[in-house]
Amino acid sequence: MSTRPARKGHSAGDDLLPWIIPGVAVLVGGAFTGAWLGGTLGAAVSGAGWNPPPFSLETLATLVKDGPQELWPTASSGAVTAGIATVFGVFVALVITLIVLVRGRVKRPDGLAGRKELAGMLPKGAAERARALRPSLAGTTKLDPDQTGNLLGNLEPNGPELRSSYEDVELDLMAPRAGKSTGIAVPRVLRAQGSVLLTSNKADVYSVTRAERERAGRVWVFDPQGIAHTPRGMWWDMLADAATIEGARRLAGHFVGAVNDDASKRDFWISAAQNTLTALFHAANRGGRQIDEVLTWLADPADRTPIDLLRDAAMPALADQLQGTIQGAVETRDGIYETARQCAACLLDPAIAAWVTPDPQMPQFVPEQHALSQDTLYLLSKDGGGSAAGVIAAAADSVLRAGVVAAERMGGRLDPPMTAILDEAANVCRISDLPDLYSHLGSRGINIVTLLQSYRQGVRVWGEAGMDALWGAATIKLLGAGLDDADFVEKVSRLVGEHDVSTISYSKSKDGRSRSTSYRLERILPADRIRALPKGTALLLATGIKPAMVRLRPWYAEPGADRIQAAAQAEVKAITARAAEKAFQ
Repeated sequence: MSTRPARKGHSAGDDLLPWIIPGVAVLVGGAFTGAWLGGTLGAAVSGAGWNPPPFSLETLATLVKDGPQELWPTASSGAVTAGIATVFGVFVALVITLIVLVRGRVKRPDGLAGRKELAGMLPKGAAERARALRPSLAGTTKLDPDQTGNLLGNLEPNGPELRSSYEDVELDLMAPRAGKSTGIAVPRVLRAQGSVLLTSNKADVYSVTRAERERAGRVWVFDPQGIAHTPRGMWWDMLADAATIEGARRLAGHFVGAVNDDASKRDFWISAAQNTLTALFHAANRGGRQIDEVLTWLADPADRTPIDLLRDAAMPALADQLQGTIQGAVETRDGIYETARQCAACLLDPAIAAWVTPDPQMPQFVPEQHALSQDTLYLLSKDGGGSAAGVIAAAADSVLRAGVVAAERMGGRLDPPMTAILDEAANVCRISDLPDLYSHLGSRGINIVTLLQSYRQGVRVWGEAGMDALWGAATIKLLGAGLDDADFVEKVSRLVGEHDVSTISYSKSKDGRSRSTSYRLERILPADRIRALPKGTALLLATGIKPAMVRLRPWYAEPGADRIQAAAQAEVKAITARAAEKAFQ
């Protein structure tokens, strides 16, 4: 048998000729059946009784030649026509519904996960996991969906909602205006069961969620640069975290990280500046001094006050190290101190320093209390030069570590869990060891979500190794619209995998026609399809589960959105009014 060669006068349409006659017969038969049934029903409804004409070719000929009135002479012609139209309308509606369902199923490429693979994330599976992870739910017969896990979205095309568990940690990569705020950040804040931490460089999530979170607990707004133009109503003791050398080093690292793009590439000056800031922060803590004095020490390397404070606190090694830096070559000392000044430059702004300086007239934010509450902390900062990113990162890190300590005291896990959303993490919340923290935050009941615009943006902050570690530690990954990094998208395409695609071919020989099927491997989601994901959809990569396609559920499409929208509009007006008032001052 050989494949039929192309020949003159033959086209692909010739292969369709054997199907034309059966197709026309089915079409005519279906139309006649609908007219016969519809006319009979219309006549019966009009009072002429149930008198169907014979279902035969002769009836068909009469219908075509003389019309329906000849078949149902005692019935109203309007009723007969209406009956036929109704039957055909129902038939068309059924066909359209079938087409929509079929097209909906086609939306999900073969090879992606379905209900069976995602059973643990469906409502029943999520409820079972929540009961196992949260002892407080043991006696609850019916759980609210938000008690069972974090809403990720709906399984495409028409599947149920999917929820991650309270021990999952999440990394989301989406381009700007792809749904990060409306489909992820806002819903997570609104649905949170315990305390909330949110970082951002915009006031959009804050304005939408503030009123709702005030119904759950106290709202703390840390806004040193006036993102939401919120008057200062709190202070946080930043130097409290420098009570130990480890804490002081972490605090110094946040300020260094705010000006150093790649945490894995620190030159001599950056490392030396971090050591110097570590000594100064620890000296201030042990000596009961404040930020303004730390800035004074930075401005005058010859000031021996921090050295004396460290010696008084029985920290001779750290005091000797700081003294060695001060007594070193003038060029080296000045270079180290100048680098340290640049790292802590944001504290030179009195408006920023006031937020981290004790103020008896203002309530104090205490991370240890926040971790066990249902309060909300909004950490807002600009990005770029002069931002308070170092302070924001330090505050976020303090809250996360307080949550870990609280979880350990509760037996290992916070219940209800803490929700931490690090929006614009690469710009305003550069926690240098965030990839390492990811490995155990989930097991402590801290649901952390890091939102980035691209994989490359994370590499710029944490380096290739750090971003790879963050990617590997995240048990839930959502990849949304607008990912334009060709190498990364190709990598994801390979991770999604391949599937068998069948190809049908026909051949003709002297013995007749034959049909054969061959198979080839093809990418489930080629790179171009991943890049072109529609807004509002995301590729879900969950540990131990095949990739799935989900549709995000924006807050404005959920029940109660009208109330939230009205509160958000009122908050936006208040922000605008405060901004105008400041402009005239």
